[in-house]
Amino acid sequence: MQSRRTIALFLLSLPLIAQNEPYIGDWRAPAGDPVSSPRVPCAALRSLTGYEFTIITAVSVAASADAPAFCRAIGQVLPEIRFELNLPASWNRRLYMFGNGGYAGEDLESSGRARHRNRALQMGFAVTSTNTGHDARQEPLGTFAVNSQKLFDYAFRSLHITAETAKKLAAIYYGAAPTRSYFYGCSTGGRQGLILAQRFPQDFDGIVVGMPVLDFTGTMVRYAASIRALEAAPIAPVKLKPLADRVYAHCDPKDGLQDGLIDDPRRCDFKPSEHVPKCAGAEGPDCFTEAQIQALTVIYSDVMSQGKRVFPGQPVGAEIAGPNGRPGWDRWLVQDAGKTIGLSFAETFFRYMAFPEKNPDYQVSQFDLEKDPARLGWISQVLDATDPELAPFRDRGGKILMYFGWADPALNPRMGVEYYESVLRHMGPGARDFFRLYMMPGVFHCGGGVGPAAFDPLDHVIRWVEQGAAPESIHASLLQEGKVLRTRPLCPYPHVAKYKGSGSVDDAANFTCASPE
Repeated sequence: MQSRRTIALFLLSLPLIAQNEPYIGDWRAPAGDPVSSPRVPCAALRSLTGYEFTIITAVSVAASADAPAFCRAIGQVLPEIRFELNLPASWNRRLYMFGNGGYAGEDLESSGRARHRNRALQMGFAVTSTNTGHDARQEPLGTFAVNSQKLFDYAFRSLHITAETAKKLAAIYYGAAPTRSYFYGCSTGGRQGLILAQRFPQDFDGIVVGMPVLDFTGTMVRYAASIRALEAAPIAPVKLKPLADRVYAHCDPKDGLQDGLIDDPRRCDFKPSEHVPKCAGAEGPDCFTEAQIQALTVIYSDVMSQGKRVFPGQPVGAEIAGPNGRPGWDRWLVQDAGKTIGLSFAETFFRYMAFPEKNPDYQVSQFDLEKDPARLGWISQVLDATDPELAPFRDRGGKILMYFGWADPALNPRMGVEYYESVLRHMGPGARDFFRLYMMPGVFHCGGGVGPAAFDPLDHVIRWVEQGAAPESIHASLLQEGKVLRTRPLCPYPHVAKYKGSGSVDDAANFTCASPE
């Protein structure tokens, strides 16, 4: 058990805190907006404990360099949904909730979550979040799912309960209910955003959906296929550079501009059997054996079961190293020693979530691609956020801003595109009036990579909800140690950023959003 806890905490410390760092900038409520002050003492919130929820602590926090003065209430809903609500002394009448990463269970006191909370408090929001019903230090990764209620809480219930409870407490504390409510999350948090729109359309007015693991089940099947291929023919991280060089040499020019970005990997016919360097004799760091080429082919190919596609193949693009020198695939798909993140996530899913029988000794290599996908229907209904029916959310005036990195090594960006297209087919082209997708060339999982990833989606979704200003283009930057290396517009899918023909390719002013050729 100790080793599983160590792995879980390690994973939480790497991509999962980073993916929920504040992608929120300097938004401020318009001049003249109503501002509310507390009507009851902070400590009085403790008396609200009852059957529905328990308020464990309610403490006034003095103003600091990081946040204004606020009331911090920590509570719990049965069985173990821990939540916090932070109520600023001067409230902009809006509720803001941010999501989780991976298998959640984060400590509410973690530094990353505290920074996110404080940033939102600086803008006057009442801020709430949850651990989704378990503590990863005690139940690491997916081990909590042996308890069905904790599984349901993680999948969807904790989100709705936290939002409802936060609104009740805010109304009592300020004597007025929130006028608007907003949610932001990436990865698991992105899945949570879509779950809220699909299951609980009345909870939020605006939702930012970042790189969502919306087809959780299909993602784990894809991990299984890739893991098995790489176990048969391991690929060392040192080989990612020659692989990336060949990918970008073949695919970068396909959009008409050789700029170090692959605008849409679907337009590139990269084939490992034709385009990667083959080892003529002994294996070396700059070539690939026939078995390794086959493993790459599996990764890039659709996952098939009984003659039908069950999940799309991984797009090219994440093999490259970002400004920090780390390739996108590193740790997610390949690494020199130990389990990759993909293996840890898939292993815990198949052991504790996928099947009625829980087997802590289950190995991903046991997954049968011909027989087992058909057994995943129930868990798909619980976890996945693939329902294209969003009419109730639309009808109440809700707005969704979704974004996905084309070079995401963790979650297949085609999953996001295909879901968005399914919504347009189901609801018609008018769905763009409330739901827009922005694809980000060269961007890794929830940030990083060689493409512009820094932008403020919350500002855009608030202006969309409150002023009717749909974001026709979003300014994004590629940063390294605070320095801007490149800017580009993010365009509402299917539009892409088109070069105007002159000026620096690193300046967004020289691009316009247009239909792809």
